Amino acid sequence: MKPIREQIKDKPWLGWALFLLTIVVVFLLGLLASSVMERRAEAVFAYTPKVEHSPTEPRNEVWGQNFPKEYQSYMRTKDTTFASKYNGSTMIDMLEVDPRLVVLWAGYGFAKDYNQGRGHMYAIEDLHKSLRTGGPTEDKHSPMPSTCWTCKSPDVPRLMAEMGPAEFYKGKWDEKGPEVMNNIGCADCHDSKTMNLKVTRPALVEAFERMGKDINDATHQEMRSLVCAQCHVEYYFNKNTEHAKGVPYLTFPWDKGMSVEAMEEYYDEIEFADWTHKLSKAPMLKAQHPGYEVYLTGVHASRGVSCADCHMPYKSEGGTKFTDHHIQSPLNNVANSCQVCHREETAQLVADVYERQDRIIENRDKLEELIVRMHVEAKTAWDLGATEQQMKDILMDIRHAQWRWDYAAASHGGSFHSPVETGRVISTGITVAQEGRIKLARLLADLGHNEEVPYPDITTKAKAQEFIGLPVEKLQEEKDNFLKNLLPKWKEEAKKREDGYAVSMK
Repeated sequence: MKPIREQIKDKPWLGWALFLLTIVVVFLLGLLASSVMERRAEAVFAYTPKVEHSPTEPRNEVWGQNFPKEYQSYMRTKDTTFASKYNGSTMIDMLEVDPRLVVLWAGYGFAKDYNQGRGHMYAIEDLHKSLRTGGPTEDKHSPMPSTCWTCKSPDVPRLMAEMGPAEFYKGKWDEKGPEVMNNIGCADCHDSKTMNLKVTRPALVEAFERMGKDINDATHQEMRSLVCAQCHVEYYFNKNTEHAKGVPYLTFPWDKGMSVEAMEEYYDEIEFADWTHKLSKAPMLKAQHPGYEVYLTGVHASRGVSCADCHMPYKSEGGTKFTDHHIQSPLNNVANSCQVCHREETAQLVADVYERQDRIIENRDKLEELIVRMHVEAKTAWDLGATEQQMKDILMDIRHAQWRWDYAAASHGGSFHSPVETGRVISTGITVAQEGRIKLARLLADLGHNEEVPYPDITTKAKAQEFIGLPVEKLQEEKDNFLKNLLPKWKEEAKKREDGYAVSMK
């Protein structure tokens, strides 16, 4: 082959082609170098603080000045357009969808009102509007304790820092109303100085201590679940703690373990009940939302996948990589949540989730029906003159069967997080319910009732609430009065207080 110089002499156009190619390559390399330098500079200055604020600053928009990308993504939790097969981000009246719930919770606040939760941006608004919190006035308190605010706002860490947890839990829900106005956000999970993940609710720390663990030993990946576990867990209000006798102190029942049986044993041993059922008179347990406990029994937890990996996956913009604070169902973000690990097509991954949900709900619905029948049959036994001794074991079967149903139903996402464990819990609940109904049938026969107890007409929410004697119109009237008259005063008081918070430009 001739040297390149001689080839150019023979073909002058070849020299020009090489010259132009060199220019193009140099130009592209220059663009690449410029882009790399720009992205590096962007990354360096991405977290340059613009304002200084107190460690307990509750306003998310103030934090957002220093962390605009995270804040802008967090603001998307206001979007309520996503709907999956069963839930989503829109508000759903679950009592309308499944009126049997009204009977299961007869005598408890959830029979009044139970809505599918929306995004974190609605935490305060939805609690204000819930019938469960009642219609307090300046002269009448809410039926709920102040403890109910604990997971709803970054104002809570601020108040706990000022007065201590026990004092915060003391009193009724409305007494802290003007103080709790900011929706779940930055100060709930982050240290204001380092931005490290931080547990801000003492109940989780105290539960670890009782189990002989130090939460400070948790890794960063573990913390990406533990900050969620501050709230997405089973809990109860313990009025017999060493911290403050008589105060409804938020407590996690993990002393004997986190399984449905371990927590049931814990509650039974201390003879705790959330309420006495209006129909059956059973001492009931209300599972809150044991999402963390159920998640720990699933395959994702065993593989080291955290809550944030799926519900708050990493994303990149320019030269910065950050956690997407649009906390939502992975089904609305399959590409960034699921397909980071799974190679199946989106439609197949979604179909797999729905299949698990369908199978779990099929058996859960059967358990619901059995428990409703137990409550109605137990009421019939009482009406026929049954004694407390005759009903004792039956009432415990009702308690244990519904505890298992509620544990499975309230652990949002449990049918996906851990379908095997969720299915097992429901199946044991069906067994307990059937055994309880056999005992009821024998007792009813002894009391002279040898016919099937009619199943109530609870085909709608209104019919179910009428069946248990719930004065819904009166409750709604009281709520509307609260929203119109007292709530605006709370907001005005909160604004005056926050206008005095110190925030300085850097």
